[in-house]
Amino acid sequence: MRKFLFSAAAALCAVVAAPSLADAAVRGYSTANVNMRSGPSTSYPAVTVIPSGAPVTIYGCMSNVNWCDVAFSGGRGWVSGNYVQAAYQQRRVYVGPQYYRPLGIPTVTFEIGNYWDRHYRGRDFYRDRDRWDRRDRDRWDRDRDRRDWDRDRDRERARDRDRDRERDRADRDRDRDRDRADRDRDRDEIRRIPRLPGGANPDQDNDCFPYCR
Repeated sequence: MRKFLFSAAAALCAVVAAPSLADAAVRGYSTANVNMRSGPSTSYPAVTVIPSGAPVTIYGCMSNVNWCDVAFSGGRGWVSGNYVQAAYQQRRVYVGPQYYRPLGIPTVTFEIGNYWDRHYRGRDFYRDRDRWDRRDRDRWDRDRDRRDWDRDRDRERARDRDRDRERDRADRDRDRDRDRADRDRDRDEIRRIPRLPGGANPDQDNDCFPYCR
C-alpha cells in the first residue's frame, strides 16, 4: 500500500512538473481563408480551410521556415505564419521568427511519420504516408545538398575575389615601380647632360646662346 501511494505521488509530481503543450500554446487568429495543411509546405495535402478571423491555437513554429503547428476546430495541422496573427503589446502582429520568443511560441520540428500517426490515421492521404515520408527525406537531402553547394559556391566566389584583389594589388605595385624606375632613369639622364657656360643646356632653345652670362 505504501509503495502504491509513493508511486502515485511520484507520478502526480511528474505530471505537474512536466510542461504541457497547452501551457506553451498561444492564441492566434487567421488573417485570410487559408488551408491548414498536413505538413509545413503548400505541397502537403490540405486538412481543412480556416476562415478569415477564426481563432487558432499555436503550439509551435519552425525555425528554418515560417510555418506553425496549429489547432483549429478540433483538428491539427500547419499554417504559414504569414497568415496568422497574435496579440503582442496591445496590438496584433504576424507570427514571424522575430516574435517567437516574445510571444512565448516554442520552436518545433516536423517528423511526418510521428505527426501523421497522431493526427491523420483516419484521413484518405494517410495511406500514402510512406510515399510522403520518402519525398520528405528526399527534399531534406536536396535542401542539404543545395545548402552545401551554396556554401561551396560562396567560398569559391570569396577565393576568386581575393585572387582578383591580389592581382590588382600586384598590378598597381608593378606600375608604381615601373613609373618610379622611369622617373629615376630620366633624372639620371638629365644629370649626365653637360652644362654649357652660363648654365645653358644645349638641349634647350636659348636666344642669348652663346652670349648668356
